[in-house]
Amino acid sequence: MGPQPRGEQPKLPIPGVQNIIAVGSGKGGVGKSTVAVNLAITLAKLGHRTGLLDADVYGPNVPLMMGIRQTPHAVGQRIQPLEAHGVRLMSMALLNPGDKPLVWRGPMLNSVIQQFLRNVDWGELDYLIIDLPPGTGDVQLTLIQTTPLTGAVVVTTPSDVALEDARKAVNMFEQVREDVLGIVENMSYLEHNGEKLYVFGKGGGARTAEIMHVPLLAEIPLDPETRAGGDAGQPIAIKPSPQTTIFENLAHTIIERAEAMKQQKQRPTITVSD
Repeated sequence: MGPQPRGEQPKLPIPGVQNIIAVGSGKGGVGKSTVAVNLAITLAKLGHRTGLLDADVYGPNVPLMMGIRQTPHAVGQRIQPLEAHGVRLMSMALLNPGDKPLVWRGPMLNSVIQQFLRNVDWGELDYLIIDLPPGTGDVQLTLIQTTPLTGAVVVTTPSDVALEDARKAVNMFEQVREDVLGIVENMSYLEHNGEKLYVFGKGGGARTAEIMHVPLLAEIPLDPETRAGGDAGQPIAIKPSPQTTIFENLAHTIIERAEAMKQQKQRPTITVSD
């Protein structure tokens, strides 16, 4: 049996947050967190008040990629997010530093995610980017069934294995009646001596987007500087580069898609009687 549309819990908005965009993937290792981090930074650079929730509780790498090692504090009952590169951030890695793994069951994880959504003092945000865990498990479903998303972005690589799981991720969002803003194909190709090398295959993201009837939002090359920047806490989006331009174009596309989705949801339904 698939997930039930909407779930039993009501979807409660986060006060002060205008748009909530989930970044998901069918499997790990496709660069989902890299896309989420650089997208959030780019939105902030474009003048939008932006937050980033690292909901990948089993592999929370966002603080490393953002160059944050401090521990957040609370004011009253509200956790204060940390900030880097103009983005407000919360992650389990900030509360559980080091290499100690989380050995938690679903209900405990769901409770933590809800606290990160409801008990963090996000303030006024234009966009909250949520870096989801890979796959289509309980944490993802609980989050998207209790939080009103503006839409979701599914990240994949061109390989057939990743694309198969990406289709599952798109289907998951559609089964719970959440709009999919589109697919991002990461690691599309590697440029070497002016030539594009299609390391993981060619055109898979575009074909999958067409099959799933969703837009292809971007094709992001495999880039050593992007990897190095993430490892060093200096994401590629903070400096001028061809990759930065690609993320800027992606951000503009997502903004346009998000606004279109919101207007479509707010459009009144007219009933014509006989």
